[in-house]
Amino acid sequence: MAVEQIYSAIVASPGLVHGPLFIDQVSHAVQEAEASPEDALERLTAAAETAKQQLESLVAESDEDAQEILEFQVELLGDPELIAPAREAISAGAAAATAWRKAVGGLIEDYESDDDDYFRARATDLKDLRDRVLRVLAGGDEEAPQAADGIYVAEDLAPSRFLEIDWGRFKGAALTGGSTAGHVAILARARGVPMLIGLEAPLAALGEGSDAVLDAEDGRLVVAPAPSHLDDYRARIARREATLAAERALLPEPAVTAAGERIQLMVNIDDPAVLDVIDPAHCDGIGLARTELQFYGLIERTGALPDEETQYRLYSRLAKWAGGRPVTIRTLDAGADKPIPGLTREGETNPFLGIRGLRLSLAQPEVFKVQLRALARAATEGELKVMFPMVTAPWEFDAACELFDDAVSELRIEGISAATPALGMMVEVPAAALGIAHFDADFFSIGSNDLIQYVTAVNREEKRLVQLFDPLDPGVLELIARVADHGRQENKEVSLCGDMASDPRCMPALLQAGLRSLSVAPAALGRAKAAIASWGASWDGEG
Repeated sequence: MAVEQIYSAIVASPGLVHGPLFIDQVSHAVQEAEASPEDALERLTAAAETAKQQLESLVAESDEDAQEILEFQVELLGDPELIAPAREAISAGAAAATAWRKAVGGLIEDYESDDDDYFRARATDLKDLRDRVLRVLAGGDEEAPQAADGIYVAEDLAPSRFLEIDWGRFKGAALTGGSTAGHVAILARARGVPMLIGLEAPLAALGEGSDAVLDAEDGRLVVAPAPSHLDDYRARIARREATLAAERALLPEPAVTAAGERIQLMVNIDDPAVLDVIDPAHCDGIGLARTELQFYGLIERTGALPDEETQYRLYSRLAKWAGGRPVTIRTLDAGADKPIPGLTREGETNPFLGIRGLRLSLAQPEVFKVQLRALARAATEGELKVMFPMVTAPWEFDAACELFDDAVSELRIEGISAATPALGMMVEVPAAALGIAHFDADFFSIGSNDLIQYVTAVNREEKRLVQLFDPLDPGVLELIARVADHGRQENKEVSLCGDMASDPRCMPALLQAGLRSLSVAPAALGRAKAAIASWGASWDGEG
């Protein structure tokens, strides 16, 4: 009988599931050389073409933003320079798999050691390409694994692999790598896929098909759980499923506290494809539309930033989906962990305190102006609101507003319909929270992720400091309450759009602080409504 093993991990997307493990591990064993260099080159060329066709098929089946992620890999496979080092190795007698692994491995090392965060992040795409071609060479299935009711386990998971997998057949995922702020974690949270990252376990020790519990509540993977523990987990899973059913039943209902107070509950949108699976009647609008993914995807495909028309189509789509409900779009929040080649600055010693967010937009007015023009055009098509990220000083906000007014004036002179929407700001810099009374914004949205990071002086991606990255830190809550109180006094909306709003543990503290407008991950809508419904305090915090 197998002995229970418990492996620690970090929760990237919450959940609790039980099932057999599926280990998606590409074999990197050295294969024997083919009969001749000509045969080896033919095998590698065919495998690369097959891999390219797989990706192209996936592109055709995916939404626009997923396509932008995948097409970067398609272009790489079509680049002769990618396969050139492998050709040379094959000519020297190496097997096709060995030559490919070494050639792409060298490029991966170059990307991982680059000073630019963008190129380091692209190493994941290269690993995905390496493994996809190796699978074809090894005669593996061309399709992504679709084991029924299993738990997917791998070293890492590229966005293309995530989008390929039918998550209706897998219950969840555990990765030895990954990041809570990475694209895959964002996709998992948006789609409600339970996921652990940073799994402290060698894949070879887990055992294919082993019975396991993925505990993405307490952050651990339990392999071969003891019978008594498994009974406990089954009871927890049953309670969780009952809770989820109750939360789903709340989706059509408004968010209301036990005392009958209405709370505005909106959704955060990272990937516009999520709009296809959300009923707009289940929320009060879009509280945060992040525009960075559009920029990342287009520059990966074409090397160019999205033009005015491309951006306008996206913003217009959001407004039409909302059907008259408010839509708050954040201007480009690039920099720090979200670099954009050719736009963000390379080699900053501390990019989280560097030229990012609105600072970058004001430093690149020609790029900023394109986005403002697109937003001004879309503002005529719904209740659109625009907010600026990473604001520290009032003059920054005022300068951005002036540029928006200029964009509207130019469009009207050109005979193009345009409007100036409500203009607000993200409150994520402690100085802005402390001096909130000095900002003449139409509304405020608290970005809790960065606010926590700056208040606690903790890198939110540092696994060893996870206990210090505390959303309920008294200093964080004091600043949130300060901003909420200012909004009440000035009769201006204050919302919170960071991960705190999606965490039921934080809901009582947020409502106690005076917040009455929140924006959550789409998959957290029911959970947030349930947490709100269980809170019985009145506006003044009594109860």
